[in-house]
Amino acid sequence: QVQLIESGGGLVQPGESLRLSCAASGRTFNNYNMGWFRQAPGKEREFVAAISWSGGRTYYADSVKGRFTISRDNAKNTMYLQMNSLNSEDTAVYYCASDRTFRGVVVGTSPLRYDYWGQGTQVTVSS
Repeated sequence: QVQLIESGGGLVQPGESLRLSCAASGRTFNNYNMGWFRQAPGKEREFVAAISWSGGRTYYADSVKGRFTISRDNAKNTMYLQMNSLNSEDTAVYYCASDRTFRGVVVGTSPLRYDYWGQGTQVTVSS
């Protein structure tokens, strides 16, 4: 059974940083593209960042480009999201997800491409 477990969320002030982790098990992690999504209260789940199964390609939402960095360590079956210069609009529950396609060529930004999800970790940015 595939499990994705996020960690690293918390309460920070505007301008500060956080690093989220997503630990994967139950699937050959390094064969699947991975993504980060977030959902704020009253809003739909939105794409944040994604990374190819090899780690060679990364994609970001415009709202986080230049501030967030996605990475993965396939030897540790773990994906990361380094978030810098956080602001109140980044407040949300953050989810990691695994693409449904083995070694997918397309790194998707739609939640529909992802078949396994973590339980989420809360990030709150407030002064």
